[in-house]
Amino acid sequence: AFTGITHAPYRVPTTPLTDTDGAPYSLAKDTTKPLTLVFFGYSHCPDICPMVMSSLASAMTRLDASDRKKVDVIFVTTDPARDTGPVLRGYLDHYDPGFIGLTGKLQTIVDVAKPLAVFVADGTKLPSGGYDLNTHSTQVTAIGPDDTSTVMWNMDTSSAQFAADVKAILDGKAPKE
Repeated sequence: AFTGITHAPYRVPTTPLTDTDGAPYSLAKDTTKPLTLVFFGYSHCPDICPMVMSSLASAMTRLDASDRKKVDVIFVTTDPARDTGPVLRGYLDHYDPGFIGLTGKLQTIVDVAKPLAVFVADGTKLPSGGYDLNTHSTQVTAIGPDDTSTVMWNMDTSSAQFAADVKAILDGKAPKE
């Protein structure tokens, strides 16, 4: 059974953020693989972020090599004051060195998140000025090659469920909204 929640297409914003090497990276223009999974969180998060990132990392190991090459996993920080490029790179390398980390000005991150139904500024304010998204905007968003999102998963999705759904999406067998 498909675990992801399908919805009317969300248009992915073209506004660039900054990758861990300091280069501009747009969730629309720079995502070139058939599937991109995006999660908004922060490296100092004590519980939900590590749980979701572990599930995503484990899900990627469940895919065969050819499917794995068709998927990018992107982590967008909601705490840019502390999550600099090098901090994000170190954090993500614990999960998968292939994962992409993005940061930027907090308002830019808020603006990029909103069209994807991720409400960054509604979270609990962190001492650094960033946000903890609590339990409501902890979804993983799927972006397709047409720069729209039609599927999201909640934080309780297991690695096996992520892997099965990713395979279904790559095989063109995901349900439509």
